[in-house]
Amino acid sequence: MINIFEVNETNKMIEQENLDVRTITLGISLLDCIDSDLDVLNKNIYEKITKLAGNLVEVGEEISREYGIPIVNKRISVTPIALVGSAACKKPEDFVEIAKNLDKIADEVGVNFIGGYSALVSKGMTSAERLLIESIPMALASTSRVCSSVNVGSTKTGLNMDAVKLMGEIVVKTAEMTKDEDSIGCAKLVVFCNAPDDNPFMAGAFHGVTEADAIINVGVSGPGVVRTALSKVRGENFEVLCETIKKTAFKVTRVGQLVAKEASKRLNIPFGIIDLSLAPTPAIGDSVADILQEIGLERVGAPGTTAALALLNDQVKKGGVMASSYVGGLSGAFIPVSEDQGMIDAVENGALTLEKLEAMTCVCSVGLDMIAIPGDTKATTISGIIADEAAIGMINQKTTAVRVIPVIGKGVGEQVEFGGLLGYAPVMPVNGFSCDDFINRGGRIPAPIHSFKN
Repeated sequence: MINIFEVNETNKMIEQENLDVRTITLGISLLDCIDSDLDVLNKNIYEKITKLAGNLVEVGEEISREYGIPIVNKRISVTPIALVGSAACKKPEDFVEIAKNLDKIADEVGVNFIGGYSALVSKGMTSAERLLIESIPMALASTSRVCSSVNVGSTKTGLNMDAVKLMGEIVVKTAEMTKDEDSIGCAKLVVFCNAPDDNPFMAGAFHGVTEADAIINVGVSGPGVVRTALSKVRGENFEVLCETIKKTAFKVTRVGQLVAKEASKRLNIPFGIIDLSLAPTPAIGDSVADILQEIGLERVGAPGTTAALALLNDQVKKGGVMASSYVGGLSGAFIPVSEDQGMIDAVENGALTLEKLEAMTCVCSVGLDMIAIPGDTKATTISGIIADEAAIGMINQKTTAVRVIPVIGKGVGEQVEFGGLLGYAPVMPVNGFSCDDFINRGGRIPAPIHSFKN
């Protein structure tokens, strides 16, 4: 039973410490929509999603009102469109028609984003997957709610370096095609290694082929709650510190479990996973950087930052796993620059560089996320950044990702404003030495030796 102390504690977390359910994400399989006729395919997609998701926003708002828990986003993820559209799409423009259909559906049912404009090419690319990837700049330039992701590697398969090279070019083209909006299309595009099938967070959400026909996944976030808890144990040893994070993560996850079960019951759709991720926002007090500074760093980027982040990530996972049997997705700490005021401040103060962020991604839950870079950055340089990050994921058997934004027309030190949860970011410098010959080799980097476990 929940006692009055726990009720009051949860209320305080919500009112004063920015606790929220970041998203209810409805995952929908579109495999039964496949048709060789593009018009029929789009009709099938429209009918299935609107039928299943018609009440999603309303149910989310009902739960929020009844329990007093903010639910920030309602989202949809679908089967990777490269698979769904493979029989009907003969050119990139055909895939763009599917993207526009998804955007129309998202607008009609009222969700914030729809994810799954995706291709999984960790070992090779079919012709349809290449067409979808080539269509991404057009798709993101002509839609507002569609999110795209491409998985270019895994621990089991190695790295598809042809896809890595192509994605550097695609990021640049997406930046160019959305340059009138500060290249915001790139904020809706993620390049993964070891992408999970059940991630509810955008822009990387898609509904994996191993999932049920429809599923409810919930993402919870509470950086402010963790920071407040840690402020009460300043100066204590690491055992006390870890126990405090773990207990706080447990409480936060229980809130997500409550929302997930209610949403599942009301929508009559099975519950999938809770993703307990400390996902920051630009709001003051809702920062992962502030947690790291509360642990004892003057600024994020100081010596000790990677160790502090590793500690935080591990204890968050341990607390979450105790609170729910179905913790999944990316669960842990996110370190996006533009969405975290503490990270922005650290960049502006010179404490945090791209290279230090890369080191931190070895122990965080995603990777290089929401980082603005100069608009004249070469495609091969972006491919090199993707390759570095994917290699970290492949070798360490973890999910890593890259969401960088080459802001056309802007250089180092200038600021770019994305708005809403995406926040704003200072443009960060990128190493100017060339990796062209490395990226242009083509082919695959083989899977690491420790991947052979059958």
